[in-house]
Amino acid sequence: MIRWILVIFLALVLISWFSPFLQKMGFGKLPGDLRFRLFGREWFIPLTTTLVLSFVVGLIAKFV
Repeated sequence: MIRWILVIFLALVLISWFSPFLQKMGFGKLPGDLRFRLFGREWFIPLTTTLVLSFVVGLIAKFV
């Protein structure tokens, strides 16, 4: 269980680092991606983008 939480956390960190590039491709604006302002800072939680990218990576891994 801890391993999966760590994997999800790392995926969210990587997606947040690559979010400017992914937004140019259309990711980050999908329904289910949360963007809000809290404590004077803008927060972005890409739930749907994470699921879509995980599915794509899974398909690539299955065929390779």
